[in-house]
Amino acid sequence: MKYNKKQTIMILEDDEDLAEGISLSLNSEDLEFVLCRTVAEAKDRLRQGAFDLLIFDINLSDGSGLDLCREVRKTSRIPIALLTAKDMELDIVKGLECGADDYITKPFSLMVLRARIRALLRRNTGEQQAEYSNSVFRFCFDTMEFYKEGKAIELSKTEQRILYLLVFNAGQILTRERLLEWVWPDSTEYVEDNALSVGIRRLRDKLEDTPSKPAYIKTVYGKGYVWEKC
Repeated sequence: MKYNKKQTIMILEDDEDLAEGISLSLNSEDLEFVLCRTVAEAKDRLRQGAFDLLIFDINLSDGSGLDLCREVRKTSRIPIALLTAKDMELDIVKGLECGADDYITKPFSLMVLRARIRALLRRNTGEQQAEYSNSVFRFCFDTMEFYKEGKAIELSKTEQRILYLLVFNAGQILTRERLLEWVWPDSTEYVEDNALSVGIRRLRDKLEDTPSKPAYIKTVYGKGYVWEKC
């Protein structure tokens, strides 16, 4: 994939050698890295300019990458990946609950890190549209606010991603394979086949007047799903 501009990635990591090693190894003509060693420095750089991807270590000398992730997520949908020690499953769970898009366990290979970074950047590139509305719904994906007939609806991150692809491809049949690759780009092979079906069912429960007879999220048997234009 070619990009029109150089994409900027922040690495918040107090292990200076590790951060510089990542930057030097992955630096290219379309990627540049900004290295921060403290939460305070990262906050300052975030105020100064825009980033295409944030990579936060969890445990830092002056705070937590989890807290910063939670703070960023209040106002932005920029992709965030967390660096965590191997086998720290609780950190991974907390990170995803805070709004992180992915996690990377140490130690990691640069090949794996590069693939994860590219996947997150592709995801971000595809999410240029931020708001969808019709006579019934208003979905504000940048602020994560969703309404049906003026009433707020709570959606999980997975439900938001499924809905995003559906509504911005209204009238087009989306295969299960495409939806799986969009929602779980780095781990499709590990996702159970019914995970998508569960996500669709939960969306219907929240959006449809009669979930068993959907008017908006329709199944095209043998092909996939389609968001019916109103």
